[in-house]
Amino acid sequence: MRILVVEDEPQLADAVARGLRQHGMAVDIALDGRDALEKAWVNSYNVIVLDRDLPRLHGDDVCRELIAMENPAKVLMLTASGSLDARIEGLSIGADDYLPKPFAMGELSARIHALSRRGGHISSPVLTHGDVRLEPARRLARRGERELHLTPKEFGILEVLMAADGTVVSAEQLLEQVWDEHANPFTNTIRVTVLTLRRKLGEPPVIETVTGSGYRLA
Repeated sequence: MRILVVEDEPQLADAVARGLRQHGMAVDIALDGRDALEKAWVNSYNVIVLDRDLPRLHGDDVCRELIAMENPAKVLMLTASGSLDARIEGLSIGADDYLPKPFAMGELSARIHALSRRGGHISSPVLTHGDVRLEPARRLARRGERELHLTPKEFGILEVLMAADGTVVSAEQLLEQVWDEHANPFTNTIRVTVLTLRRKLGEPPVIETVTGSGYRLA
């Protein structure tokens, strides 16, 4: 899942990004409203976590621009003002959800997953394929009775493949949805991560390689 965090306080932005990455998400950061729109035009995000009080372009204006885009990402407005009037105003602008500061990382992650499901990226809070079961919001993965101890990237790849439900997913798509904007597209990191994921999943094989195209569930 690809997320954009728009927050003008660098330390808070980094802390939120680290927390979401630990939940297996690919996270980019924008420190002002203009930068947020530029990244949203270039990249495809599942959810945009948007602070309201931003420099260069106010978060309310950013939200209006985002929802006017073709196939817009879901917007979760994050702000220091938690009053009822502020929440109503944020939602009336077009935000899909509203979370006041301070917040718990677990709640932010759960809300992001809920918004992504609402946007049609993931059809169910529990993904299954044969005897493999994945609960993205709870970070749980099992094969049969065996718990799988996956790294965030391994979990992210398995989540994307299971959500695709047998459709071929290219390495480029995996790089875009599981890694962030700093990933090197010329490395073999996808192949290595899939290799270790296959090893942890065990036999019979769950993931197959489609030569020249990508990966899909077997």
